[in-house]
Amino acid sequence: MGKGLEGKRIVIAGSRKTDEISTLIEKQGGIPFVRSLQGTVFLAEEQVEPDLRNFIQEGADWVIFTTGIGTETLLNLARKLGEEEAYLKRIHQAKIASRGYKTFAALKKLDLAPAAKDDDGTTRGLVRALENEDLNGKKVMVQLHGETAPALIKFLKDKGASVLQVLPYQHISPDEKAVSLLCEEMQNRQVDAVCFTAAIQVREFFTYVKKNECLQEILHAFNTDVLPVAVGKITAEALTEEGVRNPLAPDLERMGAMIIELAKYYEEAKIK
Repeated sequence: MGKGLEGKRIVIAGSRKTDEISTLIEKQGGIPFVRSLQGTVFLAEEQVEPDLRNFIQEGADWVIFTTGIGTETLLNLARKLGEEEAYLKRIHQAKIASRGYKTFAALKKLDLAPAAKDDDGTTRGLVRALENEDLNGKKVMVQLHGETAPALIKFLKDKGASVLQVLPYQHISPDEKAVSLLCEEMQNRQVDAVCFTAAIQVREFFTYVKKNECLQEILHAFNTDVLPVAVGKITAEALTEEGVRNPLAPDLERMGAMIIELAKYYEEAKIK
């Protein structure tokens, strides 16, 4: 194995498999730093129950599912409430949209066929699929996972839809010390790349950055000296939505592939 990351200071923004990713970085000659921006995602049964009952009682014109696990969890929660049949009836009465292959697979298990689905696994792809739909005055239920989807929600509202956001999983923010330290390291050019392994890490980081009024400095760092790296399309899309240009992402959406892609990037940069 080459040493494509020789001397490079690489930040891991995730909280899972950090030892394994650190080892991969070290094998490539890099220096790993763990700065977890993940926080904690938890099953929010009590918090989601009113929204779920609202949907069961009133229904919607469209139902948008964005994650496979969230699709399955809402059904399980409806079952626990003794409302599985009523919940499925409401879904059958609505038009369905889905994002991502895991979501599509979860719907297929339920014999549910989406009227619209993304072509590339991203929210942008889902928006493209819905662009020609008449959503004016329509009620839309959106299943989310631990975070909001600002671009999707804005698109729906701009089209005239009323939106009910249902989050079966909710998110507790990460330790601010880790976020603050990463901001400082980026501003001082003490790191060469930041690897984001989930879109929620991007959202949390930029929420902190905006709150602390250092957005322009961080964007400048990303767009000049600090390489933004994403594990896949959804995470790369979140970076782009925040104003980060050209994040690096592997075709194979895996953490190991991300590090290999990063090493390859630096190897090619040396040749140039």
